[in-house]
Amino acid sequence: MTASLALRPTLYEETVPGGGHTSFVLKRGQVLRLTDLEGGANVSVLLLSAEEKSERLNLPDTLKCQHTAKLTEGHCLYSDMGRVLAAITADTCGWHDSFGGVLNAAEVAEKYGAGRYQELRNGYFRNGVDNLLVEMGKWNLNLQDLLMALNLFSKVSVDRDGCFHFEPGNSKAGDYVELYAPMDTLVVLTALQHPLDPNPQYAPKPVQLTWSRVESDGISILCRTSRPENGRGFHNTERLFI
Repeated sequence: MTASLALRPTLYEETVPGGGHTSFVLKRGQVLRLTDLEGGANVSVLLLSAEEKSERLNLPDTLKCQHTAKLTEGHCLYSDMGRVLAAITADTCGWHDSFGGVLNAAEVAEKYGAGRYQELRNGYFRNGVDNLLVEMGKWNLNLQDLLMALNLFSKVSVDRDGCFHFEPGNSKAGDYVELYAPMDTLVVLTALQHPLDPNPQYAPKPVQLTWSRVESDGISILCRTSRPENGRGFHNTERLFI
């Protein structure tokens, strides 16, 4: 379990508006708390090694090695090199989706309408692909580097026939998830509705980002011990710093 933010030094805090995007390096030993301010938020996240950006989040391996189809507290987010890019050390939401991906411009127009800048100005309808590419370009990354995105705060279940079902109301106002970085991890994210969200209106919700630092890696004990594979994943990660 994670300590309260009141017991940890807060390094920085900012709000990403609905439809917004940002990117940054979450440094080794730092914790990022993402908070759903209004309820019903969705945050699409890419994770990459800050030192070697060809190493990035591998969601199939993340799910397979932890024998789960959902991600929550106690789980790790693995790179394609078997290292832990981030560990979920706290989570009041309980389910985060790794299936849905993000929408592109044509899909947003089909689902929500034109939503053009000419009429709406900064309220125009944004899409996940372009938002992520804007941020990725700041790190010399491009479309070929846009692979798998994790959708925080969203729940997508799978029925016996293999069909996906989005469950509205999974995240309430004030729900949060914390990501602990055992290595320097590049985080790229955008706050947009989940592709399977049945709401016909374009209405992305804001999220708050809070950075803090822990003096000990004891915060990761639950993740390290939840699966034998996770202990090995942390071992692989820590070898970078020998």
